[in-house]
Amino acid sequence: MDERMKRTWAEVSLGAIEHNYRAMRARLAPGTRFLGVVKANAYGHGAVPVSRLLQDVGCEYLAVACLDEAIQLRQADIALPILILGYTPPEYAGVLAENAVTQAVGSLAYAQALSQGLAGTGKRLKVHLKLETGMGRTGFRAYGETALDDAVRAMGLENLEPEGVFTHFCVSDGDAEQRAFTDVQFQRFLKGVAAIQDQAGRRFAIRHCTNSGAMLAFPETYLDMVRPGVALYGMVPGPETGGIELVPAMSLYSRVAYVEHHEPGDTISYGRTFTVQTPSEIAVLPIGYADGLHRVLSNKLRPALGGVRVRQVGRICMDMCMLDVTGLPVKSGDVAEIFGRNVSCGELADMAGTIHYELLCAVSPRVPRVYTD
Repeated sequence: MDERMKRTWAEVSLGAIEHNYRAMRARLAPGTRFLGVVKANAYGHGAVPVSRLLQDVGCEYLAVACLDEAIQLRQADIALPILILGYTPPEYAGVLAENAVTQAVGSLAYAQALSQGLAGTGKRLKVHLKLETGMGRTGFRAYGETALDDAVRAMGLENLEPEGVFTHFCVSDGDAEQRAFTDVQFQRFLKGVAAIQDQAGRRFAIRHCTNSGAMLAFPETYLDMVRPGVALYGMVPGPETGGIELVPAMSLYSRVAYVEHHEPGDTISYGRTFTVQTPSEIAVLPIGYADGLHRVLSNKLRPALGGVRVRQVGRICMDMCMLDVTGLPVKSGDVAEIFGRNVSCGELADMAGTIHYELLCAVSPRVPRVYTD
C-alpha cells in the first residue's frame, strides 16, 4: 500500500485530464491554441504534474494566478509560455522577464510601472492586455474611449511586448437568460480589440476569451486561443456540455480509523447537533475541514463505504468526522469515498451551497495526491 493512502488522500487521474484536453482540442480549428489553466495548484490537482502532462500532449500555453505559481513551474522545468492572470508588483518586472513569464495588464499606470521597472535592463516583458467587458473586475474598459486610448498607449511602451489581448466572461456558465450577456461581452471585446488595433497600427498575435463555460456553449468565441479551467479537470460549470464528454479527474478518500458503539441519548461531536436514537455504530474518519471538507456539510454529507452511501453525523471537526454505519460490516481501515465515482463533487457543492471549483481547490496541501494513469 502506498504510504500516502493510509489516512486521507486524493487520487488524480492524469488519463482523465488528457481525455478532457483531447476532447476539447478536437473542437478547435487548426491553428487555435490551447491554454491550460493551472492556477490554484491546478484547481487542487497538482500544478506541476498537470503542467508536465499538458506540455507532453501539445498544449501551447499555461495560465497561473501569481508569480509564485509561475516560478514553481519554471523550477520544475516547465518550458511552455506562462501567463499570469493576476497582479504582480511592478518591482518584479525583471523577474518576470528573466523567467519568460507573460503578465496580464489592465491599466496604463500598471503598464507604465512594469516598463519603468525594466528601464536600462535591455529586457522586454511580454504582456496580454486585459479588456473589461462586463465582469466588473479589472481591465481597460472595452466600451470606453479614454480607456481604449490608454490601451493603445500601453501597447507603445518601450519595454513591453504586447503579444495578446483577452477578457473574462462572467455568466457563460449560467442559464439561457444569463448567457445572453456573454454575447454582449463578446461583441464588446471584438469591437474594443478592433479599435485598439486600428489606432495602434498593429495586431495582437493572440486574442482569447473562452473560459470553461464558453468552451462548452459558445464555440464562436474560440478565436486564437481558448483557456478552459475547471472543464480541463472534468467538471461541467453550467447546464451546457456542448456535446463534449468530460471525465472528473479527482476523487477524495479517507480510511475508517475507529468504529465506536453508542447508546440512545449519546450525542456526537461539537455542539451536540446529533443525538443517537437507537443503538448505533459510529465510524470515525480522519478527515475534517483542515483537509478541505467544509464544516457546512455537517449532517448533510453522504460518503460511500463499500459502494453504500452512509450518513455523516454531528459537526465536521478540524481533523475528523463521524459516520453512522449501523448494520454495516465496517471495520478500521475500510475506505470511504468523500467524492468520486459514487459521490459527485457537484452533489457536495450543492449541499454546501457553493461551486465544485471551491471544493476542489479546498483540498488542502496536507492531503497527498496520488497520480494514476
